[in-house]
Amino acid sequence: MTEQPRETLRQTIRRTYAEIAKSGGSCCGPSNCCGPDGGNSDHAERIGYKRSDLESTPVGAEMGLACGNPHLIAALQSGETVLDLGSGGGFDCLLAARAVGETGKVIGVDMTPEM
Repeated sequence: MTEQPRETLRQTIRRTYAEIAKSGGSCCGPSNCCGPDGGNSDHAERIGYKRSDLESTPVGAEMGLACGNPHLIAALQSGETVLDLGSGGGFDCLLAARAVGETGKVIGVDMTPEM
């Protein structure tokens, strides 16, 4: 892939995620990974998030954009430092912060300022 198509792809991705962030929506719709009902919570539970985690985080943090659950394999411990690349609305950061506690650090980075 040449540099120009890569940059075009980056801009398209940034624009799409910016629109999602500004609208408070998600990628979920009638024909996507979230299933026919388009519910963020249902999608999140299918990829291994607990209902209690979904209910205990601020509305909008879980945007239905995840393609996996890093907490299933991370085994985070108190005091660790976590770097979440592509952190979006911060859902995984919030869960990681609970796991690493007050002595740990969580850094969320997203390529879209609107996120």
